[in-house]
Amino acid sequence: MSGLIFYTNPQSRGRIVHWMLEELGEPYETQWINYGEEMKSAAYRAVNPMGKVPAIRHNGAVITETPAICTYLAMQFPEKKLIPSQGDPRLADFTRWMFFAAAPLEMATTARSLGWEVAKEREGMVGFGNYVEAINALDLALAKGPYICGEQFTAVDVYLGSALMWGMQFGTIDKRDLFVQYVSRLTSRPAALNANRLNEERIASQAK
Repeated sequence: MSGLIFYTNPQSRGRIVHWMLEELGEPYETQWINYGEEMKSAAYRAVNPMGKVPAIRHNGAVITETPAICTYLAMQFPEKKLIPSQGDPRLADFTRWMFFAAAPLEMATTARSLGWEVAKEREGMVGFGNYVEAINALDLALAKGPYICGEQFTAVDVYLGSALMWGMQFGTIDKRDLFVQYVSRLTSRPAALNANRLNEERIASQAK
């Protein structure tokens, strides 16, 4: 058995972690989990009590939540250079924008997709303020380009890039030129293409 086990479903955010794993290039075992009974079973809830994917088990330790998994993997394999090293000022950008993508951006796009309106006088009560401010902040994140940490591609690009890709695809994020160009750079990476292929093959096999 591999020291790195990946629990996922091809129609889930597990695709983000799948991409991250392909970027690492380390051996891992994939356990495909079906929605419904299997994902909510006692066996899988022993891995993730939420009954959701993705999750990983690494040398016996369980990690859930996609941004946490991406960060953890980058930290566990520093030689892959998917996170700036300690003392590197770019680590501030890594941490800042990973948390931004996981919190304000996630909430802003969720609110938009569900039609939640935050009254102007109550914007201070929510972490994302308002949708426009959250999306405008991404211009700042990408200004240093070509990646969040400048010339260094990192795990933040995997997570934030996926959020932008899906957001633009489903209309919860505006298709600004800067966003489109950023996502295009990311989705052409061999690891991203291979992760997508593996998931599409799984979907096709389930349809038979």
